[in-house]
Amino acid sequence: MKLAVVVVGLSVAVMVVMIYQALHQELQLRSLKARMVENTEEVKRKETAIALVKKRIDDLKAALNTANEKVKTLNDAKANTEKSTKAFQESLQACNNEKAETEKKKTEITATSDKLKAEHEETKKTTQDQIQALKQQILERDRAVCAFADTTKEDARKLCGISGASK
Repeated sequence: MKLAVVVVGLSVAVMVVMIYQALHQELQLRSLKARMVENTEEVKRKETAIALVKKRIDDLKAALNTANEKVKTLNDAKANTEKSTKAFQESLQACNNEKAETEKKKTEITATSDKLKAEHEETKKTTQDQIQALKQQILERDRAVCAFADTTKEDARKLCGISGASK
């Protein structure tokens, strides 16, 4: 019977150990289950956050693509503007060169015109002097003719400018 008491005591001790282990494992399972629920909720929150971030990234990519298209369009417009500016500058340079040539020709024409006017005035003065000299010669010749002309005749008196009173 001593053996039976020892076996029963040993059986009770083994059973207590097994009950303790079962309770301990049950508590561990409950804590693991609670942690798993918490982790699942955290994973769902992180998945939601990741989805939002992905959506924001897609929106930013679309905005970036739009901005890149605008930049490309603006660069093309800038290149076109630079080309037209260069063409206008070349045209302006050509116009300025043409203006300078025209101004040079105008100056030459003005100088030539002034020279011709001076020559004309000189020729006019010379011609007037010659006309005056010729008039003087004619008057002197008329005086010489009048000195010899018969003043009794009317034609002679007209020629000499003598009035008709001396008849």
